[in-house]
Order: sequence, then C-alpha cells, then structure tokens
Amino acid sequence: MRTMFRAAVTFATAATALVAMSGAAQAKPADGTPWDGCPSGAVCIYGEGVVPANNPHPTNVYYSYGAHNLSNQFGQHWILNNQTGGASASLCNGSNGTNCTTTIAQDNGLRVNFTPINSITLNRP
Repeated sequence: MRTMFRAAVTFATAATALVAMSGAAQAKPADGTPWDGCPSGAVCIYGEGVVPANNPHPTNVYYSYGAHNLSNQFGQHWILNNQTGGASASLCNGSNGTNCTTTIAQDNGLRVNFTPINSITLNRP
C-alpha cells in the first residue's frame, strides 16, 4: 500500500512540474479547413474595408492565447474567430486586453469599427 501511495505521489509531483515548465498554452492550427484565408486555430483581422470572401488574405493572424496589442487599425475591419475547441476572442478598448467590450464565439466573425479597439484577446475555452 505504501509503495502504491509513493508511486502516486511521485507521479503527481512529476505531472505538476511538467505543467509548470510548459509555459503559456497556445491555440494551435488544427487539421481543419481555412475560413476565407484564416487558418484553422487562428483569429484573423482583414484590411480596412476588405470583405474576407472576396479577398481571403488576412493582415493579422493570431494563434496564442492571451492579449495582443494592435497598431494602425482604424475604420471598418472584419475579424474572424476560426479557433477550435470552443475558444473565443474579445475586442478590447484598452491595451494589453483591458476594457474588453465584445466577445466573438468560435466560428463567428464580425465587421467592426476598430478605431477604438487597442487590443484583442484569444480566450481559452
């Protein structure tokens, strides 16, 4: 019984150390289909006034969870959330993912005035 307990403790300690060393999790591209040029597993922003179906070339592509500051994004842009596993994306008025106002569910896109948007976040499910 003690041997089994020690083995369980050793396993739990090793698993905890592995998780601690792994760093930040990332939304990875899956084997899914791109959506208007946005790879599976990504959140994509398209150029001002661009319709993704007509011009499937995003200007910004994000894969990693967390906050992403934006620069020089003004006017109307499409943003597509092509993440997998139920991950969402949020539009934030502040930098570093603060003052978020809109959440975009997986497999959804919005045409948004990006002038007040200073960052986006990719959120774990």
